[in-house]
Amino acid sequence: MAHAYTELKLAWGLFEKAPDALADTEKQRLLQVAERQAQIERQVLGTREAAGVIVPDHAMANALAGIRSRYDSDDDFQADLLRLGLDESELNAALRRELRVEMVLEKVAARAPTVTAVDAELYYRTHPEAFDRPEARRLRHILMTFKSPGERTQAVEALEAVRALAPTPEVFAEKALAHSHCPTAMDGGVLGVVKRGQLFAELEPAAFALAEGDVSEVLESPMGLHVIRCDEILPHGLIPFDEIAKDLIGKLEERRRARAQKDWLRQLTAPEAATSAS
Repeated sequence: MAHAYTELKLAWGLFEKAPDALADTEKQRLLQVAERQAQIERQVLGTREAAGVIVPDHAMANALAGIRSRYDSDDDFQADLLRLGLDESELNAALRRELRVEMVLEKVAARAPTVTAVDAELYYRTHPEAFDRPEARRLRHILMTFKSPGERTQAVEALEAVRALAPTPEVFAEKALAHSHCPTAMDGGVLGVVKRGQLFAELEPAAFALAEGDVSEVLESPMGLHVIRCDEILPHGLIPFDEIAKDLIGKLEERRRARAQKDWLRQLTAPEAATSAS
């Protein structure tokens, strides 16, 4: 019956479907994963680390509520249990077993060495590329398309008139709504945060040469004619360690904990693998 529960859990976890909604190939994959998971669970619960591990009632209640929440109604939930040959007491037993496994793995993860600020800074110094914030600006634009030389001349004149205003964001937004042929006109011409390499090559040099509040000359791209306003130049370059120290320590802690669990499970299953190979 524990195997039936594992199938129920994996159907939702792997495919976001109830078990009876799975295609044949999905069912095959589910059964393979379920069998392997059941083997690992048996090994985990047979270790000395599992001795004395007891699942609190509140953890059971939360886990059961999570399963029920995947169904539109309690009738659908009960129907799935019936189809799998499970009643609620059997489901509870299987769920308690699963939570015990998770608690054992948490116990193993707790053995991982604590990550210190020194560890984090060493990682920061040796992986600078991971903390390099690319050059980016908050931009908005007005785009005017044209179909003839005469329309092009009119568009240039209209855009030059906008430039002459040295417009504030609010004025620029009004002009974008009035003149721009880009869907961003409805949002004041806002392009949002733009990084290097995201604009047309014809636009990027001018856009990234603007100071905050400046408006570009009239520029031409394959889309048409533009003027671009720089609303903000965002910080770029190497992120200061102090800004990311706390998050980095947390991420390195998670990595160490995951590695401790993975190494422990590998050692636990190695004898079985060796036996199977022979």
